[in-house]
Amino acid sequence: MDVSKSDWKLFRARIGDWQETYMERLVKEYMDLLVGEENASDKFWKLEERIKKDKKHPGVMLELSKGNMVFDIVALINSGVITTADLEGFSAELKESVDFLLHR
Repeated sequence: MDVSKSDWKLFRARIGDWQETYMERLVKEYMDLLVGEENASDKFWKLEERIKKDKKHPGVMLELSKGNMVFDIVALINSGVITTADLEGFSAELKESVDFLLHR
């Protein structure tokens, strides 16, 4: 699918906010992990492992590519970073492509 210039521009404008919101959720989860009853060393290593895993998540790091944009949006939806409601303002064609990929 060819991505329109307006969809690409909108995606680039929104991705930062989407990722920031997702990372805020992660930080809250990290805080919950740190206030647990476990030993400090156990909490430290759990947090280190969690951050190592999370920093590879599309909600944290995403290589922006116009050619992969539809797949990136699907990955963001599948991983709970955004919902289809967050696609308001995008073209009907893009929404249809995303819907197709989500339900195939």
